[in-house]
Amino acid sequence: MLQFIAQRLVKAVIVLLAIVVLNFVLIRLAPGDPALVMAGEAGAGDELFVAQLREKFGLDQSLPQQLFLYVKGIVSFDLGYSFRQQLPVSKLILDRLPATLLLTGTAFLISLALGVLLGALAARKVGTWADTAVTILALLFYATPLFWVALMAILLFSVTLDWLPSFGYETVGANLTGFARVLDVGAHLVLPALTLGLFFMATYARMTRASMLEVGRLDFVKTARAKGLRPEVVQNRHVLRNALLPVVTLAGLQAGTLVGGAVLTETVFAWPGIGRLMYEALLQRDYNLLLGVFVVSSAMVLAFNLATDLIYRAVDPRIEYA
Repeated sequence: MLQFIAQRLVKAVIVLLAIVVLNFVLIRLAPGDPALVMAGEAGAGDELFVAQLREKFGLDQSLPQQLFLYVKGIVSFDLGYSFRQQLPVSKLILDRLPATLLLTGTAFLISLALGVLLGALAARKVGTWADTAVTILALLFYATPLFWVALMAILLFSVTLDWLPSFGYETVGANLTGFARVLDVGAHLVLPALTLGLFFMATYARMTRASMLEVGRLDFVKTARAKGLRPEVVQNRHVLRNALLPVVTLAGLQAGTLVGGAVLTETVFAWPGIGRLMYEALLQRDYNLLLGVFVVSSAMVLAFNLATDLIYRAVDPRIEYA
């Protein structure tokens, strides 16, 4: 197991470095000059001031030199300095990362729990109205754009019913502490987490249903039924556990993409996470900050993939780490 983890970590480092180089080149090839943007906002667009900005932030160097210095900083765990925020990139990301982890983690748990539950229900009641309802519900949430669901949720639960807050991480100016603050953050979390989670829930529900129906036709399940085991035992211990393997695979792949989906969700709900930070950095041409968010997001995806491989063994002990 330790040898497997070590091999995967070495591969992850190589992949991460390749991602860093690719993102660096693509962002530098994109139109827009951060020095011109900063000079325009400062109200001083003369060439001398722009040249001073480029020299200050190292933008006057050649692309290979900039790439070498940036990769050298990444190796030493230095994500660089934000042009616009005048703060280290690592500090800006660490300030926003807990909010994103809270949102994506909650959405992931909601989507996985509801998806497996509804998928198992549909598989057990195949051909009935329950199966049809779950299928229609899953297709509806899968086909509906995230931003439309977010806006409709705000209109219904915030504007019309006034049940939940619509924007932000917590109530501004409330200065709540302790359990009262936890409840306040939880109330602000409900709408964005459900909006993000329902889309992925639809995928897990369809996958669980299809996988359980396929496993239910295998010989070892027929043998379990022939032994006289109760239907609940057959479904839970024999069918569901073996059917979860493709669901775990899909969940591991999509866990990383939740961060990408959070960009839209965080923007609509004004959630102060790294997804919104990445969007702001893109508009401001803040290269170092944008690259820093990409590096952290890529590292999270690689970590989720490694965790998925380890969970395989818990789901199905027949799978070897080799």
